[in-house]
Amino acid sequence: MKIKTKIFCDIAELNQIKKFNKKDIVKGFTTNPSLMKKAGAKNYKTYSKNILKICKNKPVSLEVFADDYKNMKDQALKINEWGKNVYVKIPVTNSKGIFTGKIIKELNGMNIKLNITAVYNSQQSKKILKLINKKSKVIISIFAGRAGDTGKDPIPEFKRSIRLAKKFKNVEILWASVREPYNYIQAKQLGCHIITIPPNTIEKIEKFGKSFNQLTKETVKAFYKDAKSAGFKI
Repeated sequence: MKIKTKIFCDIAELNQIKKFNKKDIVKGFTTNPSLMKKAGAKNYKTYSKNILKICKNKPVSLEVFADDYKNMKDQALKINEWGKNVYVKIPVTNSKGIFTGKIIKELNGMNIKLNITAVYNSQQSKKILKLINKKSKVIISIFAGRAGDTGKDPIPEFKRSIRLAKKFKNVEILWASVREPYNYIQAKQLGCHIITIPPNTIEKIEKFGKSFNQLTKETVKAFYKDAKSAGFKI
């Protein structure tokens, strides 16, 4: 069975969320504390609930930001209560590199939808899959772009993770940290269930289909126009 890769929008700015929530191409939303800070959020709970007022029917991943087991679990339980479409984002380790397996197992056992984030390799995916049941929904978010930024090829990690997850109908592998529109094609070819993409890149994907000749013409026109407007002479 061929997987149809869903596009989620990676976003926090409320006006942009309103705009992209109306797009059929967008099947869900992800966010994180960094994006929310950048968007000007002052109160995490209030801001998250404002997002959920806009996105009532599409899945929304909201992240815990505590760094210890007790507070992580406390935050996760509270976030889970904010909406039926909420996926609670749990980092695969805390900031000290300690695997969050205990909390993942407990929350999964409570039928809480999870998005395990900041995953970089298939060994981490394997550790997650060993702990979870085959009923409660789990997303495993693998950070392709950030891996690529350090000179590492994320593709083999996706292939292995997707292969490992095949036994779990409740698990979806997500391509995170997109760097260019072509990543969507790569994610589809690999069989990723989801790719989460920033708004401006989604708009570029909507324009897919230009021929190479058309691209050449547009590129040369832009160079010509800029040289002319700058008044360049040789």
